[in-house]
Amino acid sequence: MTATRAPAVAEEAAARFRELYGAAPDGVWAAPGRVNLIGEYTDFNDGFVMPLALPHTAVAAVARRTDGRLRLHSAQAQAQAQPRVPAEARAGAEGPQGVVELEAAGLRPGAVPGWAAYPAGVVWALREAGHPVGDGADIHLSSTVPTGAGLSSSAALEVATALALNDLYGLGLTGPGLAVLAQRAENAFVGVPCGVMDQMASACCAAGHLLHLDSRDLTCRQVPFDPAAHGLRLLVVDTGVRHALGDGAYAERRAACEAGARALGVRTLREVPYDALPEALGRLDDPAVRACVRHVVSENRRVERTMALLGAGDVRAVGAVLSEGHASLRDDLRVSCPELDLVVSSALAAGALGARMTGGGFGGSAVVLAGEDAADTVASAVARAFAEAGYGAPRTFPTVPSEGAHRLR
Repeated sequence: MTATRAPAVAEEAAARFRELYGAAPDGVWAAPGRVNLIGEYTDFNDGFVMPLALPHTAVAAVARRTDGRLRLHSAQAQAQAQPRVPAEARAGAEGPQGVVELEAAGLRPGAVPGWAAYPAGVVWALREAGHPVGDGADIHLSSTVPTGAGLSSSAALEVATALALNDLYGLGLTGPGLAVLAQRAENAFVGVPCGVMDQMASACCAAGHLLHLDSRDLTCRQVPFDPAAHGLRLLVVDTGVRHALGDGAYAERRAACEAGARALGVRTLREVPYDALPEALGRLDDPAVRACVRHVVSENRRVERTMALLGAGDVRAVGAVLSEGHASLRDDLRVSCPELDLVVSSALAAGALGARMTGGGFGGSAVVLAGEDAADTVASAVARAFAEAGYGAPRTFPTVPSEGAHRLR
């Protein structure tokens, strides 16, 4: 979202809120989606990640209530059927069309289906942590973050909601504090066993920077990243293949990583040094566990290499690291898919410096680093390869590191 566009977005959200609820919101907040440059499947292993915030955001227009009700509306979900909510969680009165009405005190994990689980889960997580948000809220949400594309649309909804409630209720939580609570909402309330990277990126990224995150202690470092200054362009390619991380495959990889840590006698795979990887792999009998361990330990090393290259100003060389990361995700972790592999192969054949899948995988998006003079050719080559393979047209767009969660008005 550009600075000139932000006031218009805030006013649109506020106007829709007034239509729904009959009064002006107390404020409007925004939180971005993210694309991860490098460091995949490492955050729940206490490892390193390097995401950047997208200009695409979830916007929340919010007002406090005093009766314990939580009313939720999504511009994107309005045309869909209203989720069926158990009686103990529902509010007593009928609300405007498309509004999900809940009782804050009745929120329970698994009780709220669909999109409404994300903001409702944030309220639940805040209440569980002892924060005084039980008076409720009216919330209208609108998002430009593509759903199911591996770009953290759910984290954007969660963080926008959390930031709004933090401000309105004066909770005094920091960005990392909000991210941890939003992650708990997704893990325990929605039921997706994600790590903390998505929420940390949405809450803590800065414009013009990558976020180097140590997932063990949530230490953040803002790393300047300006591809255009080096004659480069960063592309995001949404394959259009949708995959829900709550269906078990993501959890299976996480379980394999945890099994590897137990077998090696460490708390998490972060504690396995890269130089000790061959010895560690020799101690593992299960091929699937061994492959997951190899990916995580080598991926942490790739984040360190990327940091060193950026520090030396050699941004072009980062491309090769991205491609190495994709090979590891494809061959060891087995979380890629034919469409993602085609993005990478066709982009590299057309002259890209590097490419890899990003996010949880099994679909979603890839990130491509290309020279400015080659970027359009690369995008065209990917589109042509998809057409020749009989796949639906991918959506390719350039991106720059954008602002993390913030109040719009």
